[in-house]
Parts: sequence; structure tokens; C-alpha cells
Amino acid sequence: MKKGELIAEFAKRTEMSGAAANTAVNTIIEIITERLKKGDTVGITGFGTFSVTKRAARKGRNPATGDVIKIAASKSPRFAAGATLKAAVNPKKK
Repeated sequence: MKKGELIAEFAKRTEMSGAAANTAVNTIIEIITERLKKGDTVGITGFGTFSVTKRAARKGRNPATGDVIKIAASKSPRFAAGATLKAAVNPKKK
């Protein structure tokens, strides 16, 4: 599912206009992004948790030349699925 399809489905389920659904989805994405930029964690009960992890600087290899290169330290967004989401994706077999 792509973003446009998500917005269309959101509009259909909430009986919102496409424009209002687009604004709502974009606002949620903006809020999560802003909070992660600040280093905060965003938890949505039952769905999951968005957080930021730090990656230390390290050495790597240029695959084309084999030369050793320095890879700078960076931050990376992370998502950990919540129990309800995991259970929905992996239903127990009877």
C-alpha cells in the first residue's frame, strides 16, 4: 500500500473528503517526524513505538575499490511493533 492508497482508504473509512484525509495523514507523519528529530519516542498503544537509535562511527570498505573508508556516526529511525500488531500479523493457529 502506498501513501495515496492509505489516504484514500482513510477517507473512505472515516467518511472524510480526500483533502481532509490527506491533511490528517500528513499531519500525523509531520508530528512523528518532529518528535523524532527532537530525540523523543512516539508510542502508539497496540500499534508500536517509533524511536531514534544512534549508530557509532565505523570503518567500512568501498565495494568498487576495496579501500577502507570512514563511515560517520549517524542517527536512524526505528520502529518496534506492539503486541496487538504482532498478534494481528501472526495469528495463533488452532
